[in-house]
Amino acid sequence: MKEVGVVVKMKRKFKVRTTDSSHNYNISPNRLQRDFRTNVPDEVYVGDITYIHTQQGWLYLAVVIDLFSRKVVGWSMDDNMETPLVNKALQMALHTRKPPPHLIWHTDRGSQYASDSHRKLLSEHDIVQSMSRKGDCWDNAVSESFFHSLKTELVHHERFKTRAEANQAIFEYIEVFYNRQRLHSTNDYMSPVNYELKMLEYQTAA
Repeated sequence: MKEVGVVVKMKRKFKVRTTDSSHNYNISPNRLQRDFRTNVPDEVYVGDITYIHTQQGWLYLAVVIDLFSRKVVGWSMDDNMETPLVNKALQMALHTRKPPPHLIWHTDRGSQYASDSHRKLLSEHDIVQSMSRKGDCWDNAVSESFFHSLKTELVHHERFKTRAEANQAIFEYIEVFYNRQRLHSTNDYMSPVNYELKMLEYQTAA
């Protein structure tokens, strides 16, 4: 790099706390134990919250990912990270995918996911809750991996003026690129959408 005159441009490091595990809500057991494999769609979903810097202020993103294909099946964005943010993301997944009863829903133990409102939503749809151990990001590695991809492939290359601008860019990243074009080693190097289509064809043929 020195020989060709290349200089590294460092990104400023921001740290926003998105997980508040110091609350009085009940904690659900860790039912996954870092086993992120499943051969059935809509059997296990994982979710988490991250933040995106804009000149207007922080934009918070909650996602729901199907472990079967790594497809983002639900998402929500807002200027705060209160419980409705995660409820809307899960409601989107439930509306579009219509998973069967006893879906496992794995997240961290943040107050949003432990809240009465969120547990009521899970109960209404017969969803089994699972939570990571305190302060252990590896227990939710799939969500962390998605956020890393989002930020290294999109967010760190942009300077968003408004939340609306960031919202549109993230929407396009998820729905146009990540779900339909980005290749995943866990999917035999197919995109989530193509992997699901291939598995459906295989099951129909069988």
